[in-house]
Amino acid sequence: MLLFHPIMLFKRFASSIAYLPTLAALFYAVLGLLALLPPVTSDFLPTVIKELGLEDPGGAQSLLTALLGGMISLVVFSFSMVMSVLSQAGANFSHKLVFGLISARRHQLVLGHYLGTILFILMLLIVPYSLDGDRMWRSIAVYAACVMVLHCLALFVYFIHNVSQSIQVDAVISSLHTDTLSSMKQRHDREKEDRWQYQPITPSLQAPCHELHAGEAGYIQSADLPAMAELAERIGGVIHLDFQFGDYVLKGQPIARLEGEQAPDEKWRTSFLETLIQLDGESVGEHFAHGMSQLMEIAIKALSPGINDPGTARLCLHRITDLLSHYLDTRMANRLLDSHGKVRVCWRLESFDSLLHRLLTPILHYGMEDQSILLGLLKALKSLSVTTDSPYLATLQQFADRVVECLDENSRHALDRTFVNQRLSQGYHRLNLPDSLDARSP
Repeated sequence: MLLFHPIMLFKRFASSIAYLPTLAALFYAVLGLLALLPPVTSDFLPTVIKELGLEDPGGAQSLLTALLGGMISLVVFSFSMVMSVLSQAGANFSHKLVFGLISARRHQLVLGHYLGTILFILMLLIVPYSLDGDRMWRSIAVYAACVMVLHCLALFVYFIHNVSQSIQVDAVISSLHTDTLSSMKQRHDREKEDRWQYQPITPSLQAPCHELHAGEAGYIQSADLPAMAELAERIGGVIHLDFQFGDYVLKGQPIARLEGEQAPDEKWRTSFLETLIQLDGESVGEHFAHGMSQLMEIAIKALSPGINDPGTARLCLHRITDLLSHYLDTRMANRLLDSHGKVRVCWRLESFDSLLHRLLTPILHYGMEDQSILLGLLKALKSLSVTTDSPYLATLQQFADRVVECLDENSRHALDRTFVNQRLSQGYHRLNLPDSLDARSP
């Protein structure tokens, strides 16, 4: 089954929280083997180091035992605090961010050093000291264990500071914005070559076509499109992807069609599935649109009655506006050519109209009765109208009309209407907005 394919298993492992801790633990295990099975004698070591050697390294067992107990207590305390912090984060932010906070690379490295140090000390405790062995190497190993524990104490201070900072509103929103912008830039840099092209009209399929099915259920975040193009070129066909990146697919669901005379064999189909990057959750690094969606979810969570924090929602709205502006400035490719200029892979892109509606409509719905949110939405649409091309102005205008309608319905008091009227046409924009709201009886 594809689920147990070595490449797919490695992709899952590399994207899991256990990836860096496992590598760090293996590194410490190698250090432990070098301490227990020294490849050479210690005769070449300087005299200063030799004088630090323990007369009976086996007598340091009590010290190592104390260090091991302290490290286990440190790990328990650290991650008890993490669970408390994540519980608070889950109450204030989207639950999709909770796993991302603990699975961050820097947190994985701290966990890896903790586990590696425990493994190193355990190896020294389990393997008995040999009177016939080289005492110097075992003495150095005991000193190294002490240094590792001191290093973990420093990491503990860093870990507390980092985790406490990572759940602050500004830090979470700023980090998500930065990751999304970086993902968008990486995709843009990858598609600078001439072989990556954009075609506004989806090409029609020419018979015969062969359906390609998903090997397992999950979110298809991205794909190795150059490798996919090589597969298509190998049998002289064109692959048409019938999903958008980020979509959830079911096992056995048709996800693509191969246009060509030659029908693909089972080996070719397996190679095609291996080019897909399919995960159980959303990954901002693989697909930037997830970052925008998560910012929107933080905003509507902040607008919920239990939290009631429109300030956080406005911060998210500002970041979403900036990301949409960068999206408009970047032309994403939707087809890939081979070295001979022939199209080999075609895929669908989410239109700007769909993206704008998907991101801003929930904020409008949950913040419909909040004047600051409505004015923030209107300001965002004004800013986007300046940077966008003419084809998208109609969509921005329709959304702006909807926001003005909500402002008119929810601004019943004369003071509110005066406040809104002063800001309707304020600032430079390309939208057709009324000078003031229609008169309405209180």
